[in-house]
Formats: sequence, structure tokens, C-alpha cells
Amino acid sequence: KIFMNTLKYLQSNEFLLDVDLWRLFANLEELNKISLCFLKSFFETVKEHVSKSDSPMDFSSIFRKFFQGDLCQTHQIYCLNYTSAVFYLENLRQREDFSIYLKQWCEQNEQCKRLHLPELLVAPLHRLTRYPLLLNNIWKRSTDETEKGFIWSLKEKVEKSIRDLEGKVKWLDNFQKFRQLQEVIIWPQVWDRDKRFFVPEHLKQSLRENSSENILSSANRLLLHEGRLMLAESTRLLDVYLFLFDDFLLITKIKRNKKKYGGSDTGLIPVCPSLAPELQSFIREGGFCTVLDQPIPLDRLILRNVDPIHVTVFSLRNAFLIQHENRYRQCIAVFLLQAPTETAKKTWMSQIETAISNYTTQHETKKSTAFRFPAESSEI
Repeated sequence: KIFMNTLKYLQSNEFLLDVDLWRLFANLEELNKISLCFLKSFFETVKEHVSKSDSPMDFSSIFRKFFQGDLCQTHQIYCLNYTSAVFYLENLRQREDFSIYLKQWCEQNEQCKRLHLPELLVAPLHRLTRYPLLLNNIWKRSTDETEKGFIWSLKEKVEKSIRDLEGKVKWLDNFQKFRQLQEVIIWPQVWDRDKRFFVPEHLKQSLRENSSENILSSANRLLLHEGRLMLAESTRLLDVYLFLFDDFLLITKIKRNKKKYGGSDTGLIPVCPSLAPELQSFIREGGFCTVLDQPIPLDRLILRNVDPIHVTVFSLRNAFLIQHENRYRQCIAVFLLQAPTETAKKTWMSQIETAISNYTTQHETKKSTAFRFPAESSEI
């Protein structure tokens, strides 16, 4: 509340007017109000029992009012906004005026106990996960069977609510990550990628409309591994960034822009915190990734280890080879890649092998299900 109220005060004095309170704090005021109301009611019941030892300690009415009411719902709203809030905060912190507000106006306050805003924003998430523990402890000590049954069913509902929330948060996090990747991965047109392909100007627009840029728009796709490697070409080593998804591998060239993300010319462009730190810093420097070649489906990818003795002439170390085959098992592309260390090479090879294995298993299961014949009747 120190951070939130200070920001409100500064905005009332026409400072940091472009900072969105909701994006940072969501429904925090409502959450505080309902949580405080629950705690007061809870301790009033305890207090009444202590002052009148003959009165039963009945929590059922309190739990019914709050856990079947707004308590979990307000937490869910806050938690669903949390990833976005961290995303937004990380980019605001790049600004000098916002850093002054954080460090000089808020963090030096004694009540913050040297905690920073990210450490405070996560507190409601921790609070929500502790409610089942509270309900379980009360269930253990309850003597009334009816009350025990009610508290147990309530505990299970709260746990299910948390599991559902975790799924939603993961989905949102994945959605934001892929939306960011769509912004930084550039798909060149086929005639730009290879000069052999000539396309008249009047046909280019229709080909652009069928572009594969939206290949990353599916929120069901997973990014399994990513990182920076070197690609060996005939005369040089090329700086590349690889994205291993659960259904294909994408090799991109690293490009740099003079303009930076978050600069005064471009406005504040958020960088997703769930991306790899290396890619995050690269994006902030104005970098982007241009697709080098078509995506390599995992069922068309052949992975080969390269013995160090075979590549010493090229001064390559920690090398492995990726072969792209078409549906007729013809090799249509080969990529000789160098990792920064032997450990990084082994990690990449292990990740790719596991991804291929999982993809193959998953699709074989689908095929067997699709082609399964119905059971014969015993009368035939």
C-alpha cells in the first residue's frame, strides 16, 4: 500500500501520469479489504471462545461467508494479473523517474523492511496457497462430524481452485511469451531468403497474405529450449539463436538495431520476464531474430554428434550437426553448429533427442487411436 498510495499521490501532483495503476496493482485494494474483513471475523470468533470457554468455536459461518464468497475470487483476479504486472514493472524500472519513485519515495520507508516491490507483489499468491493449510489444521482439531465434513469439502474446493489458477497462469505466461516472440522473430519472404526465386511484383502481395508468420500464434505450442550458438558457413561463423519447440526447431540469425526497446523514440515496449535472460537483454538492446531457413519438423530432423578430430581444421569445438530431411527422406539442409562449451552441447543434444522422442510417441499414439477398428460383435 506504501507503493500504491505513493504513486497515487505523485500522480495527483502530475508525476508519472502514464503509469497504469491497475497494470501494477490490479485489485489490490479490494483484496486487502476482503482479506482484512476475513481475519477480523476469524479472530473475533477465537476471542469470543477464549472469553467464554463454554461457547463452541464455530468457524463454519465465517468459512461459508468468505470461502464460498469473494475471498478466493479476488485472489484469483490478482494472481492472473501478477505475471503481467511483473512484466510491466521490469520495463518501468528502466526509466529514471520511475526508479526515483521506487528507491527514494518507497523502498527507504521503514515499513517496507528493505523489501522491494517485486517481493511484495508476490505476497498475495503465497497467502492463497496457505488457506488450505489453515483449513486442514482446523479440520484436524474439529470434533463435530458435520463441521469436519464441511471444512474438508471446502479445503478440497480451495485446492482445486488453486490448481485451476496455476493452469490459467501458465497458459497466460506462455501466451505472453509467444506474443513477444512473434514481435522479435522476423520471417523474410521466400524471394528475400533465396535469390533463385523470382516473383513478379503483382504476385508478391498474395504470397505475403499466405505468410507463415502466425506459426507462433498457437498458445498450445511449448518452447522447450533456446539459446545462442555459432553456425559454421563456408567462409565464416554466423551468430545464431535457436528455438526448440515441442514440434519443430527454428534457426534464426541475430540482428541488431540502433534503437533500443524502451527508448524515447520507440516508447516503452515490455519484455516478457519468462524469456531467457540472454534473449531479454538482447531485445532491450534493440535486437531481433531473422529466420534463417524454414522450420525443421522434429519428425524430419536428424541429429548427429561431431567428433572433435573431424572439425579441428575449421577450429570448431563442441560441434554437432542438424540434418533436415523432406518427406521422401532426402536431405534438403545441413547445419553445423558450435556450442560455447561441451556441457552446452550435451544439453542441446539431450533436449533435441528428448523432444523428438516425445513428439514421435505422441503422434504414434494419435495414429493408433485414429486407425483403431471397432471391436467385432460376438454374434459375427
